Amino acid sequence: MHDTTLLLIEVGALLLIMSLAGRLALRIGMSPIPFYLVIGLAFGEGGIVPLDASAEFLEAGSEIGIILLLALLGLEYTATELFGSLKSTRAAGIVDGVLNAVPGALMALMFGWGPLAAVALAGVTWVSSSGVVATLLRDLGRLSNRETPAILGVLVIEDLAMAFYLPILSALAVGASILQGAIGVAIAVGVVSVILYVALRHGHIVSRLFPADHAEPLLLGVLGLTMLVAGLAAQVSVSSAVGAFLVGIALSGRVAAAASRVLTPLRDLFAATFFVFFGITSDSSALWSMLLPAFLLAAVTIATKVVTGAYAARRAGVGTLGQWRAGFTLAPRGEFSIVIAGIAVASGAAPELASLATAYVLITIISGTFLARVPDAAWFRAIVRRRAARAAATAAG
Repeated sequence: MHDTTLLLIEVGALLLIMSLAGRLALRIGMSPIPFYLVIGLAFGEGGIVPLDASAEFLEAGSEIGIILLLALLGLEYTATELFGSLKSTRAAGIVDGVLNAVPGALMALMFGWGPLAAVALAGVTWVSSSGVVATLLRDLGRLSNRETPAILGVLVIEDLAMAFYLPILSALAVGASILQGAIGVAIAVGVVSVILYVALRHGHIVSRLFPADHAEPLLLGVLGLTMLVAGLAAQVSVSSAVGAFLVGIALSGRVAAAASRVLTPLRDLFAATFFVFFGITSDSSALWSMLLPAFLLAAVTIATKVVTGAYAARRAGVGTLGQWRAGFTLAPRGEFSIVIAGIAVASGAAPELASLATAYVLITIISGTFLARVPDAAWFRAIVRRRAARAAATAAG
């Protein structure tokens, strides 16, 4: 059978199965993300029927999915709001790095995997998944919630921190000199600074490039600019998600509203592809040996991420329920964690690190998807109200 024909069959069948899974998720009132991950595991290496012809197509689609998720999130906010959010979440970013990186480093050292694996596993447990968090905010209708700017502030700080972390990790992995690592960091920081400057100071000029009243050139122009900036950012070891997010921030007014409208269907398609592809690239047969350590690490670092989110939201003046929502929403790890583990293993670090990272990410995504809904449950709200009432009575007494 011709490769193109086989690709069409595989992708078509996969989309139909995803549609049925999404419909089931809607019927039982939950996010479709866990279903997409399970579908990916079923059709990946070690699964029931591995997909070969469509692997490259799905990989490209998953990358576009992350870019579109973050670009449309950026369209919801102005440059002024971003700048204010970053200033208010700086302290939370420091807390986030310390609380969430240390458990990963300690586990690697306990296993005797060495300093490179410790640095890598620290990164795996540190960074939340921008793609998963963006999807949760959209699915749960929380884009306009008071805690959402604090969540986005933490995500952006993490992704910007990767501009320092990834070049350093890559330099350590290949045994490069301190000077080479410093050059990589300087280039990455320079690119981020330029993108930030254009987004914050000249966003109105960027918006004028696109016609708000004509869907086709608007779609092509905004999508093209977003992918171009994301690709250039990735080329210098900066998160492509950061580049896409800042393009969204740079657009404003009617152009931003119209771009959001025409890009939404594409985002929905490719974002679903991202989660399926993540499952496909995970070797389900290799996960079992690291399942227990992954569960322990996930339990600890979900708790530390909840502390991070609650701290960031509290500093922004958000109430108790919003603090819990922020913490649980930040729990999932994802694309960065897998990239970091891949760099370390490719350089000769412990091969078990890849299986641990994959199991860990799957656990945090699936559990985080459910935990994000907990603060909206009536029983949880009742507990929070009772505790608030007791605290008020204690203060009055």
